Amino acid sequence: MNFHIEYELETDGRWLAEVPEIPGVLTYGMTATEAMAKAEVLALRALAERIESGESQPMAINIELVAA
Repeated sequence: MNFHIEYELETDGRWLAEVPEIPGVLTYGMTATEAMAKAEVLALRALAERIESGESQPMAINIELVAA
């Protein structure tokens, strides 16, 4: 399964990054890189939790960074 990270600059100067394919994976950072890194970490944690709880099976993943 392929995932992508969408990111954009908010009006308050913070960067927002999210993985639309995984509900709840939305993070903020002071830079685009920081926000995207946090989103990637959160996405991997969410997937690991789903596998550990038996909600889904392990799968090959690919994460792509996409500017909004």
